[in-house]
Amino acid sequence: MRLLIVEDEPTLGQQLKETLEANGYAVDLATNGVDGHFQGSEEDYDAAILDLGLPEMDGLTVLDKWRKADINMPVLVLTARDSWSDKVSGLDSGADDYLGKPFKMEELIARLRALIRRSAGLASSELEAGDVRLDTRSGRVTKAGQPVRLTAQEYKLLSYLMHHKGKVVSRTELIEHIYDQDFDRDSNTIEVFITRIRKKLGAELIETIRGLGYTLDDPENRAA
Repeated sequence: MRLLIVEDEPTLGQQLKETLEANGYAVDLATNGVDGHFQGSEEDYDAAILDLGLPEMDGLTVLDKWRKADINMPVLVLTARDSWSDKVSGLDSGADDYLGKPFKMEELIARLRALIRRSAGLASSELEAGDVRLDTRSGRVTKAGQPVRLTAQEYKLLSYLMHHKGKVVSRTELIEHIYDQDFDRDSNTIEVFITRIRKKLGAELIETIRGLGYTLDDPENRAA
């Protein structure tokens, strides 16, 4: 999953980026409202963390512009402001959740997981496809109840496909959502990771749709 952080406080911004990357997310960081608005408008993200008190363009303006442009990624508003009016303004402008500073990283990560699940129409933190289970809280993957070790990139790719189970996902979409903006998009690593996942979890789990991309569904559904 790919996230955008728009936060002008250097220490906090870097801490958020490093923590979220350590939890398996691809993360881009913008340090002012103008850059944040541009990145959120031009790139595809699964969620954004948006501070309200930003230089050059405040967070409420950024959020309002995104929503008016039909950019519907989940947005977690993050701010030191503590008045009810600020919370209401953020939610009325299109925020999906609100977290005041100071906060616990564990709570922020849990809220992000919930936002991403809801945007994909999922209620549970445990995702399933056939006998494969992926727990988004623990990062644990099992097949027929047995744990399977995946690399960080394999996990990111599998997680994205499982969040979009039953849909055809193009190679371009996978690259846009599991790597940050510095990734070499001409690389063939997607194909390499798909091959590795199939070896670990079964060749039938991920189906290649020629010319379109990949789809993940319960194997018995395809057999039917």
